Amino acid sequence: MSTDKLRNIGPKSAAWLRQVGLRTHEDLAAVGTVEAFMRVKRAGFKPTLNLLYAIEGALLDCHWQEIPDERRSELILAADAATALLPAPRNRPAAGPVRTTVLTEDTVAMPPLFDEPERGD
Repeated sequence: MSTDKLRNIGPKSAAWLRQVGLRTHEDLAAVGTVEAFMRVKRAGFKPTLNLLYAIEGALLDCHWQEIPDERRSELILAADAATALLPAPRNRPAAGPVRTTVLTEDTVAMPPLFDEPERGD
């Protein structure tokens, strides 16, 4: 069964899953709920916990709201642990903003870069 026809998986989620190579129920079952979710996340998409629950429900053939709270907590902990192992996002600055200060001779007396050679007169 393709991801287009899996229970709980809407068109957007199905497209994300296809783009990370998960096209069938068997593909999802082979990698598991958390790994499927993490593949979507690593691909640069912004999945919410609803996708995590939807994948689990698709694998169990139940509505995602029927997943017990205890299992949801397990899924969240596993996804959080896997997310912590991801490299830092590249689109965020590594440090605070950089401020450039331009100094001119009028504002600061600059010391010479090199000592002047002594002249033997």
